[in-house]
Amino acid sequence: MLATVASCAVVGLSGVLVQVEVDFNPNSLPAFTVVGLPDKAVQESRERVQSAIRNTGLMYPMKRYTVNLAPADLRKEGPAYDLPIALGVLAATNQLPLDLLDHAVFIGELSLDGSLRPVNGVISMAEMAREEGFEMIYVPVENAAEAALVPDVEVIPVSSLGRLVEHLFGIQIISPYHRDENVPILPPPANLLDFADIKGQEHVKRALEVAAAGAHNVLLTGPPGAGKTLMARALPGILPHMTIEEALEATRIYSVVGMLPGSGLMGYRPYRAPHHTTSHAGLVGGGQWPRPGEISLAHRGVLFLDELPEFSQKVLEVLRQPIEDKQVTISRAQGALTFPANFMLVAAMNPCPCGYYGDPERECTCSRGLIDRYQKRISGPLLDRFDIHVEVPRVDPDKLADDRRGEPSEVIQARVEVARQRQRQRFDGCEHLQSNADMGPSEIREFCRPDAAGHKLLKAALQQMKLSARGYHRILKLARTIADLAGSDAIEVPHLAEAIQYRPKRHVW
Repeated sequence: MLATVASCAVVGLSGVLVQVEVDFNPNSLPAFTVVGLPDKAVQESRERVQSAIRNTGLMYPMKRYTVNLAPADLRKEGPAYDLPIALGVLAATNQLPLDLLDHAVFIGELSLDGSLRPVNGVISMAEMAREEGFEMIYVPVENAAEAALVPDVEVIPVSSLGRLVEHLFGIQIISPYHRDENVPILPPPANLLDFADIKGQEHVKRALEVAAAGAHNVLLTGPPGAGKTLMARALPGILPHMTIEEALEATRIYSVVGMLPGSGLMGYRPYRAPHHTTSHAGLVGGGQWPRPGEISLAHRGVLFLDELPEFSQKVLEVLRQPIEDKQVTISRAQGALTFPANFMLVAAMNPCPCGYYGDPERECTCSRGLIDRYQKRISGPLLDRFDIHVEVPRVDPDKLADDRRGEPSEVIQARVEVARQRQRQRFDGCEHLQSNADMGPSEIREFCRPDAAGHKLLKAALQQMKLSARGYHRILKLARTIADLAGSDAIEVPHLAEAIQYRPKRHVW
């Protein structure tokens, strides 16, 4: 007898319908074959399914079973097919009527005792169920809150195979997961640093406030111990709250890679700080079957690269296109996958290997050639993609010893939130625009028009600083953000002047 159960595969970040076909042949020798490009975890499902059915108190005839996961040319990976395979076996052996399995999608990993374990990518699977017209989706209990983030599909939380069978027969009905009007929000990490605890460096704090308000890229340069890493770690505390759409995007990514820290919607912007030994596949994504990398995990948040010149040049150069396109496409022989990568890049570096080149109080011990080689590890095109270049000097001893606290992060965040709200109102109706950093040439032409005095200042800056076209556009976007922080509808000369002074003054190489 043949039984078919609907399930789902995750390709990239999208769900794809998979039909689990189970054929039972009572006249053949015992065997259990899984076909349809299964990986090792899927192939091992036969052992989990057999034990789960028996330990649930149901019958598992020792005959031949052939399981086909259609479409056959799509690779299937992970244990999410355990539950639909088990239901297919029960239906094929006449222990479940086939009509009870219609109009629903089943996903879940089975334990040997029949209980269900959570799986990754449930949001993408629930979205697929809705798009394909299924009325409900059966998921492990731990995944129910996550699946319920997708509207217009009924979520049934399942604790075990036995409970599901009782539910299907109407013996003991499982209540659908109740969607709260208030979506459960995952709290931010408890160890966030506060800007109030950072002594001095007021101009750097201002630069980071501007960067947070417009999602601009920042490069911090200074000697060791000046506070570059500390301030970068405090940056998440002043970032604006995510919109529901942004939170869903981030939650979907973390769900697919199995890094979602709980059940609910991510209520804070991601902050990723990979080590400089990270490979280019780890940074932008990749592998034989591509998975999201650090730049996708930092989507709608911050990617912090500490000790920037220590990263491999090959690794750094692959960032150039994603920074511009806000996404990354990874191509393999089997096809191409596109992952979102709209992140705010923050990097920190020393000016030389010893760290004290240009320091007024400590002599640099590096040779001229060594300094040049060190700084040339960062290419000009990559440097040009940083909107804000800030020199971070050593902290003044008087400020370091002062017990007074600075301006707290929550006060700065309130100003950033107001500026970001102005941007949302400005870009109302443009789904691809969430911040000033997302603007393209046409939006810059429309929203970033300085007055006559501003044009004169810009022209002088272009001539003296030898700015590229990209640098020119980034100054305009930065000035627009500074004006938003000031509550100004027009871009005035002071806003442009501050934006210009954030460009690099010189290239020492």
